[in-house]
Amino acid sequence: MQGDIEDTLEAWAADWSSHDIDHLLSLFTDDCIYEDVTFGVINNGKVELKAFAEGIFAAFPDFKIELTSRFASDSWAGMEWIISGTHKGDLPGMPATNKSFSIRGATIIELRTGKIKRNSDYWDLATFLKQVGLMPSE
Repeated sequence: MQGDIEDTLEAWAADWSSHDIDHLLSLFTDDCIYEDVTFGVINNGKVELKAFAEGIFAAFPDFKIELTSRFASDSWAGMEWIISGTHKGDLPGMPATNKSFSIRGATIIELRTGKIKRNSDYWDLATFLKQVGLMPSE
């Protein structure tokens, strides 16, 4: 079971990095909840998660996730990662800047029957905004 969960975590990062939305969605339960805590966005179910992922890839066509550490139990997992990309598409209230970013963050995952039931991402918006030029850096 532990190996299966670690495979799921690896696939989660690989699918985000390769922009393989169909495979990414296969890792989740049909009634999944995907929360981007930083943006205050909660996606309920695979249809909303698909639209969220499409929006990320449109804004950051070179979006990547590198896992730096992880842990897992039967029903919970956690990951630390570095996300990177270039801000080439608009986000709500954030016009594209064509600048690159690389920031650390973490994800807490709740699992049910080997699939992701709930995913909560945490990362630092101020660092992102500074790197893409939407907030003055010190």
